Amino acid sequence: MGRFERERPGLAAIALTTDTSALTAIGNDYSFNEVFSRQVAAIGQPGDVLFVISTSGNSGNVLMAIEAARQRDMPILALTGKGGGQVAKMLSESDIHLCVPSERTARIQEIHLLTLHCLCDGIDVVLLGEEDDA
Repeated sequence: MGRFERERPGLAAIALTTDTSALTAIGNDYSFNEVFSRQVAAIGQPGDVLFVISTSGNSGNVLMAIEAARQRDMPILALTGKGGGQVAKMLSESDIHLCVPSERTARIQEIHLLTLHCLCDGIDVVLLGEEDDA
């Protein structure tokens, strides 16, 4: 909604991790494994992209979010490590899986951050073209 390194129109995006009211209500009333899937089921639309991050690829709440996205015809972009775990097994050929080839949590998370920055920059280039350095 803001920007990365240069000005551009806002893009619709929602971080499912930031609404503490939803997280605690869903976690308390249902289970922590449903904190993302219930949000995806409620607001996800066909064509929206679910972007998931799981170091191990085995986070129950992420796996359930992927299932909910499938039911809403949403493609998935997944960042994982440690071989991709269960997330890798759930993805289809049309999804994107970027798996860091490491077993070390800190290294995986460092590469995830670099990957996020590269994705943001790539999206800006696609939307706005190359930036003039002059």
